[in-house]
Amino acid sequence: MKRDVVMAALPRSNNKLVTKSSAKSAESLSEMAWRLERLEGQLQKLSELVREHAEDMDRLVRIVAEDRDVIRRQLLRKHHEKVRVRKHLRETNSKIGLDS
Repeated sequence: MKRDVVMAALPRSNNKLVTKSSAKSAESLSEMAWRLERLEGQLQKLSELVREHAEDMDRLVRIVAEDRDVIRRQLLRKHHEKVRVRKHLRETNSKIGLDS
């Protein structure tokens, strides 16, 4: 790293190197601009995919919540039915016990 700093500080005496360097620099800048555009496009695509994934997850959560609610209501209905049957059986058994 020290060598790079020293080399950069030295004056360039050869004009060809300066011209070559500036041409490389322009090429490098255009390549950097292309890469930056490509990265921005990839970032936009990634953002879209993340948003779509979040929407899918929201839909799945809603579906699961609805299914869970339906299952809960069905179980509650079955439980109430069992309670009614037990209550009816107790009333019937107590009437039978009173009649005898």
